[in-house]
Amino acid sequence: MKLEEMIGEIEALSTTCSCGHDHHHIPIEKMVISSDAFSTCTSFLLKKSFKRVLLVADHNTFEAAGEKLEETIRNANIECSVCLIEPNKIGDVVADEVSIVQALLEMDEHTDALLAVGSGTLHDITRFCSAKSGKPFISIPTAASVDGFTSIGAPLIIRGVKKTFQTVSPIALFGDIDVLVNAPKEMTAAGFGDMLAKYTSLADWNFGRFIADEPYCPLAASITKEALENCVDKADKIAAGDEEGIRILLTSLIQSGLAMLVFGQSHPASGGEHHLSHYWEMEFLQKNRRQVLHGAKVGVSSVLLATLYHKWCESGELLPKALNDRSDKIAEIVERIPNEEKLTALLKQVGGPTTPEELNISGQLVERSLKEAHLLRDRFTMLKCYNIKLSQ
Repeated sequence: MKLEEMIGEIEALSTTCSCGHDHHHIPIEKMVISSDAFSTCTSFLLKKSFKRVLLVADHNTFEAAGEKLEETIRNANIECSVCLIEPNKIGDVVADEVSIVQALLEMDEHTDALLAVGSGTLHDITRFCSAKSGKPFISIPTAASVDGFTSIGAPLIIRGVKKTFQTVSPIALFGDIDVLVNAPKEMTAAGFGDMLAKYTSLADWNFGRFIADEPYCPLAASITKEALENCVDKADKIAAGDEEGIRILLTSLIQSGLAMLVFGQSHPASGGEHHLSHYWEMEFLQKNRRQVLHGAKVGVSSVLLATLYHKWCESGELLPKALNDRSDKIAEIVERIPNEEKLTALLKQVGGPTTPEELNISGQLVERSLKEAHLLRDRFTMLKCYNIKLSQ
């Protein structure tokens, strides 16, 4: 299915969705993954009558894609300026106040649109600036590494704390397949890890709606589940890292992002495993340690939570006393999460890390995060319930 056909199908299905929410419109006008994506992007800019755009990139993504894109845009007589987000003092490009201010300062009243050239961090910076300025942004992914390209959530580090802001989606996405195929292999593995994380995020979401009556959308859940299953079914092709495999992975990541966009929140794709990842990221920032790829962290944290949830369920002490009558239903939810061995094998198949030790995350930090990471978000995950049980 072509990406634009995917949008049409989702919007058609949304007319019969029973969730009662009004977030089902997808304001993305065009999505393309091809070898001529940059010229197609330029044609889109001309069609929109954009006369001046700002590319938001870092030094690596500008070399990989931004330089060629800038040249293509300039050749069409569109003014194109470049904002190269500077790394912090330990060499990481971070979506924090400093990076946001840098991007905002390099915009002006004549800028018609922003182009996010990169992966997750650069998209989060650009997405936030787009929402605050009212100027549309366009997604230019340079690696199939995260599922946030088409969503509205922007996870930012504010005063050292990870917070997710609801902002805006891109109005279009253009992925150059040659750039994507040539991205570092660890970024492809990270993208696969981000998709595997949907096993625990979907379980946490289902748990939260069943136990705490949290908002739920069956359409968004089914979109995410379909993307996850397609990704897992084609793990061998993704592991090969060729054009077909990268298309499959990026399409799944885009589809997961659309599910978040449809629902208006990150619930379909972000549960306790993301809270662990955010906790680890904050710790690394506080200790001035180099960051680890987001997808690598959530892939590993999904293995941790799959192990925890299965053991907790098998122990027969699943819920606080007031909820013991629901243990059978919760056991069904947990049963849908693959076990540690299967998740580990899948991550290894694509060359991704499988343990905290491989990410230089200590056992002490893991234990602390399992007790405290659920406090980062007001969301009733199984990790939160597990800690409520421990405190009784």
